[in-house]
Amino acid sequence: MLFKNKQRLFIVSIMLLASWQIITGSYIQVKAYVAQQLLLKAWDKTLAGDKKVKPWSWADTWPVARLQVPALNEDIIILAGDSGRNLAFGPGYRFGTAQPGMPGVSIISAHRDTHFRFLRNIKRGDEIRIQTDKGQIIHYKVSKISIVDKAQAQIEPVTTTSELLLVTCYPFNAVKPGTRLRYLVFATQNHKPS
Repeated sequence: MLFKNKQRLFIVSIMLLASWQIITGSYIQVKAYVAQQLLLKAWDKTLAGDKKVKPWSWADTWPVARLQVPALNEDIIILAGDSGRNLAFGPGYRFGTAQPGMPGVSIISAHRDTHFRFLRNIKRGDEIRIQTDKGQIIHYKVSKISIVDKAQAQIEPVTTTSELLLVTCYPFNAVKPGTRLRYLVFATQNHKPS
């Protein structure tokens, strides 16, 4: 009898531990999804002319653009700033880089296990669309994909063309956060939409 009780207790403990792991593992996924739904509402207000619309009352960021990759059926809102706090809710636009559609490199970062998980499937030639806060759609075409050590990643932000750089950690299936490698997707403005 004592053995059966210990066995039951062990099984219940394992089940509780497994449930806890599943809940904590899915928390960031759920948080990212819910945030994007709130951001879509804030984006609609932004397109209607409101400025710096907070998606929730305590937010210190706001939607600045919308990123779409038709080939992969991706559609996500981009936040102002690429701090770790912002990246928990969506991709972040790096302040100080070019605005989408303007000469220079516009840098957007996101986590590899949430909002930029789709980058593992993007290919050269794929179209990326950026919608600005004025409603303008800018078309980019993926020109290059590379993997670099973050200490050696040097991006030349000054260029006469409009370029887009999507950045996330690599490898995509890494268990530990904060790897040294970065997955870079370069795209150049395509003046003739595909």
